[in-house]
Amino acid sequence: MTEADKIQYRASLKHPDVEEPIDLWFYRPVGFRVALLGRRLGWTPNQITIASIVLGIGCGILCYPQDLWLNLLAIVLLILADIGDSADGQLARLTHQYSQLGRILDGAAGDFWFAAIYIAIALRLTPEWGIWCWILAIVTGACHAQQAAMADYYRQFHLFCVKGEQGSELDDAKDVARQYSETKFSENPVLKVFLWFYRNYTAGQERITPQLQKLRKEGGERFWQQLREQSLPLMPIANALTFNCRAITLFIALMLGMPWLYWVVELTLFNVLCLYMVYRHESMCRKALLRLEGLHGR
Repeated sequence: MTEADKIQYRASLKHPDVEEPIDLWFYRPVGFRVALLGRRLGWTPNQITIASIVLGIGCGILCYPQDLWLNLLAIVLLILADIGDSADGQLARLTHQYSQLGRILDGAAGDFWFAAIYIAIALRLTPEWGIWCWILAIVTGACHAQQAAMADYYRQFHLFCVKGEQGSELDDAKDVARQYSETKFSENPVLKVFLWFYRNYTAGQERITPQLQKLRKEGGERFWQQLREQSLPLMPIANALTFNCRAITLFIALMLGMPWLYWVVELTLFNVLCLYMVYRHESMCRKALLRLEGLHGR
């Protein structure tokens, strides 16, 4: 890389606090190259996101056969999908092509990938497990969605504490609901549909974090720096609930010929990590609220 490339590369990153070692070693450098190519060819971040969704769905399809080489190809497609997921954000930061639809679409990309993977695993297990594998897939998928939503929320809140509104994609559920009601389906059907899902997504995040919402409402800005320091140890847990640990777990399960093992880890280890993360963060905000009340003389 030239010095100019290095400067641009650093600008394409989020923040060291929330970047994962595997991302910094592999996905971010490769994604940056894709982003540079996309900028040169006139691609948009949303086009890269859609390409990553197609690759992720392809991964799901190849998880269905009980064939080691096809399953290995599935993992390759999932890696390519995540390179695209990294590149779209890097391209957006390089070219300042920000949009709420892009943010929503980028967040939904992983849901498309893993929905395809869950369906493929359920189809693969149906001859042996029957309908029970579908019940397990639905329960595990719901847990997965909640884990990913909370990990994303705490990462965005941490960036909010570090950089403020300009450096974070932390959205307010009321603002999203207002935008949803103001958006007409006849004028922008795609955005309307995605806003419906995003409205429920953000409302769910806020419903699980009452202490954080109360702190934001009562003006806890003076504690943002302190909260950043306290939430920093939770970022590795949040990162573990995003992509890399899931992909590694899926890879091991497929290579062992036991795809159900991925669901077991989701329901046990990942759920425990998510519950612990929420508990710690809410406790941290509760203590900040008590300090705020003391300052107000209540």
